[in-house]
Amino acid sequence: MEESITQIIEKNAVVRDWSLKTQREKGDSLVEGSVANLPEHTTMNVRQNNLEDLVQVWNQWDSDTRGIFTERYGDIAHLITIRVDEQLIKAMVRFWDPAYQCFTFNQEDMTPTIEEYAALLRIDNVQFGKIYVKEPKPLTFRKKLVRLTDMTDAWAEKQIKKKNETVCIPWSSLRESVLSHPDILKRVNLFALAIYGLVIFPRVLGHIEVAVFDFFERLKQGVNPVPTILAETFRSLSTCRRVGKGRFIGCAQLLNVWILSHFWKVERTPFHMFSKTFAPLEAYLKKEWPKEITEQHWVSVFQNLRAEDITWRAPWIRPSVLLYKCGSQDCVPLLGLWGGVGYAPLLVQRQFSSRQFIPATGGLVQSEFAFTGEGYMKKIRDTARSWNEIHFMELALYADTLTQDYDLWRKQRVSSQQISSTNCTAQNPFLEEMPSELEIARQEFEREKAKMSRDLSTLQEENYQLKIEVQVERSRTKKYKGRPRSRETT
Repeated sequence: MEESITQIIEKNAVVRDWSLKTQREKGDSLVEGSVANLPEHTTMNVRQNNLEDLVQVWNQWDSDTRGIFTERYGDIAHLITIRVDEQLIKAMVRFWDPAYQCFTFNQEDMTPTIEEYAALLRIDNVQFGKIYVKEPKPLTFRKKLVRLTDMTDAWAEKQIKKKNETVCIPWSSLRESVLSHPDILKRVNLFALAIYGLVIFPRVLGHIEVAVFDFFERLKQGVNPVPTILAETFRSLSTCRRVGKGRFIGCAQLLNVWILSHFWKVERTPFHMFSKTFAPLEAYLKKEWPKEITEQHWVSVFQNLRAEDITWRAPWIRPSVLLYKCGSQDCVPLLGLWGGVGYAPLLVQRQFSSRQFIPATGGLVQSEFAFTGEGYMKKIRDTARSWNEIHFMELALYADTLTQDYDLWRKQRVSSQQISSTNCTAQNPFLEEMPSELEIARQEFEREKAKMSRDLSTLQEENYQLKIEVQVERSRTKKYKGRPRSRETT
C-alpha cells in the first residue's frame, strides 16, 4: 500500500527565515578552502539519435491518434522535431557548477526546475509528488518486452542485446510494431516508449535501455516523469563538467528549449499564453531562433551575461508556489534511472519573478550518488520517504528582485568554476536577432498594411480600367442608336 503524500504550503517570509537560519548553521555547498578540481576546458559531444522514423510515424497519424497520445503523454511528441544546438549545449556545460547543481553565467545562477519542465511537457495525468523509484527486484526485461509488444518469449529473447555492458533493445526491433500493431493503444504506448528511450534518456544510441522500460511501466501508475528527467540531466551535466569530456545523455531538446526561453523577450505576455490549451513547445517551434552560432561565441555571451539580458521568468509559466524541499532534507532530492541528486530551487527564485534571498545549499555537493555499490538502496529509500512530505513556498513579487544580504552572499560565495576569459566580448545573438513580441506585432501590422495598400492600388487600377470600358461601351451604343434604320422591302 502506497503512503499518502502531504503537501505543505508556507509563507514566503517564513521560508526566507528558515533558509537564512539553515545557511548560517550548515554553510554553503562549498566552503572556504574547498577545491573542486574541475578541468578548465571541456571537450564533450551532444550526439543525438536519428529521429526521422519517429517524425514519419507522427506525421502519418490522424488527429484522433495524436489526441489519444497527447492525452496520455502530454507534449513529448514535440521533442522529436526540436533542433538541438550542439554548440549552445557544449558552451552551457562549461558553466555548470556541480557543487550547486546550477549554471553560473557570469554572476547569474540559473537551473531548470520541476515547475518549468512540467509546464513545457504539459503531462496532466500524473501526481506532482509521485516520483519514480527504482524497484529492487523488477520483472525481467523479457517479460516487460512481451507485455508491451504482445510478441512471443522467443522473439523477445532474440531482440535483447548487450551494448557497452548495458542491456537494451534496438529501436529497429520495435519500429514495425509502432507502425502496424493492430491495437492503437499499443502503437501509442510503444511510440511514447521510443521517445523516452531515444530522446529523453538517450544513453545508448539507437537502443532503448532496460532502465527506460522499468521507468515507463511506472508511468501508468501516475508517476511524475519530470523529477526523473531532471535528475539524469543534472547528473550528466555534472559528469561532463567534472571529467571535462564525454557525451551528454540528458534530454538535450528540453535543455535547449529551457535556456532559449530565458531569452524570449516579451513586452507584455500575450493573453493566449495563459490559456490551458497553450503549448509552449509548439510555440517554441514556430519562433525563429539564432542559428550557426559557434561554441566560443556562446561562451563569450554567457561570460558577460548581465541580469538585464535574461528573461528571468519564461513567458509560458506563471506558478503561484515553488517546491523547495522534501521531508527533513534541505533541498529537493531527485531520483533518476541510474542515480540520484539534489537541487536547491531557492537558488533560482528569480526564474519565477520572486524576490531572491539567500538559499540553503549545504550538503548539495554530497547529494549525488549512483545506483551501484554499497548502501545505494538505503539512499533510494530515504529519498522516496522524503517525498511523502513536500514543502511549497508562496512566491512573492517585489520591486527589488534581490535582497541586500543575498547580493553580499553571492559575491562572497565560493565558486568551483574555472573558465578562461575570452579576448573579446561577443554580441548577444538575441539582441541582434530576437525581436520582441511588440516588434513582431508591429512588423506584422506593417506587412498587412503594405499588403492592403497593394490590394487597394490593384482595385483602383481595376476600377479605372472598368470605367474606361464602360465609357467605350456607352460610346458604341450611342453610335449604334444614331444610325437610320433601313426600310424593309416588300
